[in-house]
Amino acid sequence: MLSRNVVTDPATAQFRPEGQPVGRVIAMPADTNPEGDIFGGWLLAHMDLCGATPAFERAQGRCATIAVDGMVFLQPVSVGDEVSIYARVVHTGRTSIRVKVEAWKRARGQHLAESVRVTDGVFTYVAIGADRKPRLLPAEG
Repeated sequence: MLSRNVVTDPATAQFRPEGQPVGRVIAMPADTNPEGDIFGGWLLAHMDLCGATPAFERAQGRCATIAVDGMVFLQPVSVGDEVSIYARVVHTGRTSIRVKVEAWKRARGQHLAESVRVTDGVFTYVAIGADRKPRLLPAEG
């Protein structure tokens, strides 16, 4: 089981982000559904792109996303929210890398406000070669 950092607000059970910061984006009006909330797919795409950063570093090259596990959207994202994405490698196999990716939001104009976790999930990437076929991960070190 993945460990959590220290609780910062026991009333809302908010935690600090885990992993390295790998991206930040502002939600824009073009990214909304008819109700005015940001599409989950928009957020998922940003998480996939940003989560690839530690995978590429570990693989020392190209990777492909092959799976996403356990996505649950905890909070809506609104137009103008600043979305920050954090990621860390949680497991490696012979060719695969599993990366825990978290998305946190901060409301527009609330620069001193604490960020709130929006969602997280585990993304699985596979190292691939020039032929686009899986390749072994290089030795760590």
